[in-house]
Amino acid sequence: MLTVKQYKLLMFINKVTKETGCCPSFDEMKDAIGLKSKSGIHALISALEEREFIKKLPHKARALEVLRLPKFKPSAILEEEKKREIALQNSAAQIPLYGKIAAGTPIDAIANETEVISVPFEMVAKGRYYALNIEGDSMVEAGILNGDTAIIKKADTADNGAIVVALVDNEQATLKVLQKKENEVWLLPCNKNYQTQKFDASRVKIQGVLSSIIRNYH
Repeated sequence: MLTVKQYKLLMFINKVTKETGCCPSFDEMKDAIGLKSKSGIHALISALEEREFIKKLPHKARALEVLRLPKFKPSAILEEEKKREIALQNSAAQIPLYGKIAAGTPIDAIANETEVISVPFEMVAKGRYYALNIEGDSMVEAGILNGDTAIIKKADTADNGAIVVALVDNEQATLKVLQKKENEVWLLPCNKNYQTQKFDASRVKIQGVLSSIIRNYH
């Protein structure tokens, strides 16, 4: 089992080498794991080399190659990660993630909670909220992309121009801009390639109003 500093240095070298194609400098290694002198880095590298986790490449300055990664993390690292996870949970609200909603054409409404997600408290300060995964591209001009997670504030009414979760015929849900026209409800996309959907007002129920969007970058 590696020590905490050996593990952190090995993972740092591996990360930087993969991202940049170059081994980090001794100064970068020293700063990354919080050592005060380069001599400590030399000692850690020697220990990793002796245990065949890395090797020095000949004829290249400060060039190291990662041969393998450990199968297990040091217990102290696991404890740090557990503490960070607990701190994150304590600083975030848990809201239900219902599933996917179409931002293109309507899909069957998802009514059952399947899991929960953590969001910052400031995103859900007042009211009741749930989350939906966006599927489709009909709202791209509003900055809502396929794969985003929509944070929805529960509501059964909304003003014209609001982006809402609309339930059509009690079975199909979609995310669109709301426009009420006398006895009709228009659901407007934000993509010129899609057409406005028009329904008799009795066929549409508002299920919530868009509060914010969470996006993951891969």
